[in-house]
Amino acid sequence: MAERFKELLLGKPKNPLDPRIFHDLSLIAFFAWIGLGADGLSSSCYGPEEAFLTLGRYTHLGIFLAIAVAATVFILSASYSQIIELFPSGGGGYLVATKLIGPIPGVISGCALLVDYILTVAISIASCVDALFSIFPSHWVAYKFITAIVLLLLLLTLNLRGMKESVVVLTPIFLTFVITHTFIIIYGILSHGSGLHGMVVDTITETRQGIDNIGFIAMAFIFMRAFCLGAGTFTGIEAVSNGLQILREPRVLTGKRTMRYMSISLAFTAGGILVNYLLNGIHKVPGQTLNASLVLQLAGRGALGHIFFLITLLSEGALLLVAAQAGFLGGPRVMSNMAIDNWLPRRFKNLSDRLVIKDGVFVIGLSVLAVLFYTHASVRVLIVMYSINVFITFFLSQLGMVRHCLKTKGPTWIHRISVNIAGLILTGGILIVTIIIKFSEGGWVTLLITSAFIGFCFWVHHHYLRIARALRHLDEILTDLPLPENAPHVEKHLDQPAAILMVTSYNGMGIHSFLEILKSFPGHFKNFVFITVGVIDTDRFRGVHEMMEFQESINKDLNRYVELANKMGFYAESMMLLDTDVNEGLEKLCHDVKSKWPKKMFFTGQLVFEQETLWNRFLHNQTSFALQRKLLFSGLQVMVLPIRVRLGTV
Repeated sequence: MAERFKELLLGKPKNPLDPRIFHDLSLIAFFAWIGLGADGLSSSCYGPEEAFLTLGRYTHLGIFLAIAVAATVFILSASYSQIIELFPSGGGGYLVATKLIGPIPGVISGCALLVDYILTVAISIASCVDALFSIFPSHWVAYKFITAIVLLLLLLTLNLRGMKESVVVLTPIFLTFVITHTFIIIYGILSHGSGLHGMVVDTITETRQGIDNIGFIAMAFIFMRAFCLGAGTFTGIEAVSNGLQILREPRVLTGKRTMRYMSISLAFTAGGILVNYLLNGIHKVPGQTLNASLVLQLAGRGALGHIFFLITLLSEGALLLVAAQAGFLGGPRVMSNMAIDNWLPRRFKNLSDRLVIKDGVFVIGLSVLAVLFYTHASVRVLIVMYSINVFITFFLSQLGMVRHCLKTKGPTWIHRISVNIAGLILTGGILIVTIIIKFSEGGWVTLLITSAFIGFCFWVHHHYLRIARALRHLDEILTDLPLPENAPHVEKHLDQPAAILMVTSYNGMGIHSFLEILKSFPGHFKNFVFITVGVIDTDRFRGVHEMMEFQESINKDLNRYVELANKMGFYAESMMLLDTDVNEGLEKLCHDVKSKWPKKMFFTGQLVFEQETLWNRFLHNQTSFALQRKLLFSGLQVMVLPIRVRLGTV
């Protein structure tokens, strides 16, 4: 019953060895624009408003602000298109900073981006709930928080089903937003067609008057402050390069096309909304967003206008829910990349049988839940915490690209470095101003959380380095045993006991377990069967070619174990299986091999620490003990061979 309910909720498991799976799961540019571009596009619901209101009485600067916003979007998008070319298998802020600057800037960028993704989901859900409840009766406000939690659980379930399923479900919402806002922007501008020239003239005149009254520096400060406080508009631009692994082949072409869709739609929407604020004389009305005032003014008071007003606002609220999806797509990918480099527990690169990064999705969901409880889903509190971290990632990515261009150069390096330098100056300036303005208002909480997360990553990395050094000594001793050059021919003896040894790659741990069997049972076992499960995680699940190479490397390692046993005078063979779960894969192999050998005993190695702690159990899987329990109740004898690790002496 539990399995049936799980299948009903999450869908049927997917076969990672199906050659069509990469095509079926990947997103074409259009769906990638929806799944990854909604984060940026949804920021037009609050970014332009925050910037426009900051101008105060100097609203005539709105046209310059619109131009600056559009130009910044195109500059950052052009720079991230270069990143897509340079990192065709996925080049988010973490990988760019790691590869082009160094591991420490990389982990800072990755942690900042991950915290930003968590806050993106939180603020998107909270903003969505605010938009929805602004339409409902006032006495329904008591249900806002529980609604936010329900929406979070809905997104969590959709993402556990699979990334493509979640994007397809949310497509109608995204398209409704695009259509309604395109109409509003075009209609709002064309309805003032005759006044466009006058607006430009008035802008120039009022700007000159403002400079005469308060000075150029003061006017520039007002403009830059508004530009930086509206910088939330630019969040989400990095999402495509972060999620490049989920795009349809050819990924670089799909990624650049997706980035083009995103930049054009964001620049048009954010810039168009700012121009419409100015053209239509929109000002703050209590209880209404500037977007709501704009739509209400352009739609009119009739029945059709009211319906259009409701549809447009509902699409804004719903798009914020779609934007939260970008955090669920991008956040686990960042965690996976960091886990591959041992900055986070290795479990965060594992895939579920639905081929999603289940642990990463759960951590994002639980973190968002904690943030929502801490802020009680208040947009006012969340917006203070938001949009600082993403510019840390932006700045480090631009710095890395500038360094790369200076090192490699090439025929078009002047053009490429110009784009990156412009992006570096813009993101650096916005980062400094945003930290200064938002730090005392509560932005310090975000920086404190990010710093704590960076510290945790360094602790995890240090632990794995100590383990690697301890096991490297074992590898150096055991992988170079003095053995005869040629293995003698050894016959298979079905009537003699067989030792079934579970191994991973050809390393000191596996050889140690093999020798431990010989030492503990001298002369007893005449046959050896080496079995292994090739775990398909995010590091392996990149394409058909990568999967074939992975399978070949596993067979090569197994052949070395067979050769080792043969040279020591034992018959040996091997079996392997590719699976997303090592326990389930090993259980299948054990049941397959038991019918082939009448006399057998199963062995598996397990790291044993001198001081066992909760963190050791968290950072290292307990596969051997969990598998031993399962197989014992299936009637199979399993012995766990301890491999001692003394971290204190490493």
